[in-house]
Parts: sequence; structure tokens; C-alpha cells
Amino acid sequence: MQDQTFTLLVDSVPVDARAVPFKFNEETRFTVTINGSDYMFVFDTSVGRYAAIGDESATLPDTLEVAVADKLRQVVA
Repeated sequence: MQDQTFTLLVDSVPVDARAVPFKFNEETRFTVTINGSDYMFVFDTSVGRYAAIGDESATLPDTLEVAVADKLRQVVA
């Protein structure tokens, strides 16, 4: 899997993002850079989608997190 660069339209605002996949314990995770900030996304079985984890995830708006998660699902599929 290769790095992905994409633009999302979230709440009528275009957002540029870059997703870099990496393996951790045989699981594909992503470092997603949005507006110069890095967020780690992992597949969360409790919600059935990729979700941001870590301290910095608290600054990520829910609508943007869901939009990124949807895009990552498309990339992995």
C-alpha cells in the first residue's frame, strides 16, 4: 500500500490530507497529516471503522474524523 494524498469536502470546506500506511502488530495503521498536524488512525472494531487515537485526536472535529475514516476504508478495500 502506498501513501495517499486526497482532498475531502467537510462542512463545505476543502481539507487536504496525506495518509501514510504502516504495519503495527500485523495491523495496517495510518499516519494522516491534516493542516500540518499528524493523527494516527487505527481500525476500531467497536465502531466498525478507522478512528483517530492519541492525545492529538481530541483536536480533530468528529465530522473530519469520519470523513478521513471513510476515505481510508476506500483505500484499504
